[in-house]
Amino acid sequence: MTSQYMREALDLARKGRSLASPNPLVGAILVREGEVVGRGFHTYAGLHHAEIIALTQAGEKARGATLYLNLEPCAHRGRTPPCVDALIQAGVARVVASVTDPNPLVAGQGFAKLRQAGIEVEIPAEFAAEAEKLNEPFLHFMRTGRPLVTLKTAITLDGKISAPDDNRGWITSERARAHVQEIRHDSDAILTGIGTVLADDCLLSDRTGHARSRPLFRIVMDSLLRLPLDSKMVRSASGDVLVVATSAASAERRKLLEARGIQVLVFDGPGGRTDLRSIVYWLGRQRYLSLMIEAGSKLNWSALESGVVDRIFFYYGPKILGGLEALPLAGGIGRRRRSDAIRIHNITIHPIPPDEFAVEGYLDVHRNY
Repeated sequence: MTSQYMREALDLARKGRSLASPNPLVGAILVREGEVVGRGFHTYAGLHHAEIIALTQAGEKARGATLYLNLEPCAHRGRTPPCVDALIQAGVARVVASVTDPNPLVAGQGFAKLRQAGIEVEIPAEFAAEAEKLNEPFLHFMRTGRPLVTLKTAITLDGKISAPDDNRGWITSERARAHVQEIRHDSDAILTGIGTVLADDCLLSDRTGHARSRPLFRIVMDSLLRLPLDSKMVRSASGDVLVVATSAASAERRKLLEARGIQVLVFDGPGGRTDLRSIVYWLGRQRYLSLMIEAGSKLNWSALESGVVDRIFFYYGPKILGGLEALPLAGGIGRRRRSDAIRIHNITIHPIPPDEFAVEGYLDVHRNY
């Protein structure tokens, strides 16, 4: 029965998608004598953790029960008291959790405290990979202090992202683009370059219609602050747009953007460009767990070359542009030798019927940090 209850705990945790950040997704099931007596999942606005919600629902039936959940219970005081204390006080007999919380304030201390109180602790290995994937941004953030950075692009089968003369229409289908929106929904922040904004007048919004704990934070890399004041990005800003500039940008231009509610930061990078590493570190300090990059050829290469990208998500449309002028997914100087190519591992192919697919993969962990 462990598998059944762990599966339900994971499914419950998923109900907190984009509602729990900057906290993890957690689902909890309390079972006594084969009966589910309490259920809970965490949302940031709801304050209480999944374990506490399940305990409250169970009441006295929590005594002697087994708790199934996808992440180690917290052992520290944050916005709420430690969950392990509540579990001990409620008389829970056994805790089954699939992943140890790498948060330095927890990091096995929750399990240790439960064992010290005589509560049996089990960590079933068969659910570890799924539980890790479910909370990938949170776990990555706790291990590195930085958001999980995903580079997304839509490309033709020959690796092109735009045509030299006319870019009307889409590379991928409506179904593939809906899939992209789901990834946006799972992201805390999204970043693009000023070239993309000038070309497309994009919003970079989460169009799923699903609820979020905080707005999708929109970032434009704009060295000289060329972002038009009448652009959709500026007109729709509500404390959720950041422009990253260099010290060469006009002070007057900065004042005009800030007067319209746009936050402006200056991060100078190499070659007179804005610095991607600095913005990733800044997002970490603001407790943004995940960043999605949707940009043009030059910025895509800058992101890859700088080492900030952790994961790629490339959507392939069944088309070929050919030619030397159509832009590749990553331009710039590139690598001059095959042996220096950036390597991708842990590849997953996501079919998108009838004729499309997406490639998800990971880069070597912070090889340049």
